[in-house]
Amino acid sequence: MLITFTTDAYSSITMFGDVGLSMLEMMGHSATVPGAILAADVPEALSKLTAAVDANKKQPLVMDKDTEETEVSITNRALPLIDLLAAAVKEKSDVMWK
Repeated sequence: MLITFTTDAYSSITMFGDVGLSMLEMMGHSATVPGAILAADVPEALSKLTAAVDANKKQPLVMDKDTEETEVSITNRALPLIDLLAAAVKEKSDVMWK
């Protein structure tokens, strides 16, 4: 499953389902797809996501046992969504996902 986040203020962002669902949970929302955040509630969602990402930065990077490569951190995965939410705050735009 893929989850696409959209707003009128920024380009759409598509994430793998498990990553997108975890981002929704970090923003304080249920893992319900489709869904939306009203423009008035976007600043709070951005704040919660940013706080969760900052807390995650303190955790060590995890190595994939099968490929012996470092997994992509939640910090890097969240950056496009943080940019989308920041643009939505600036333009007072709703955010939707499906």
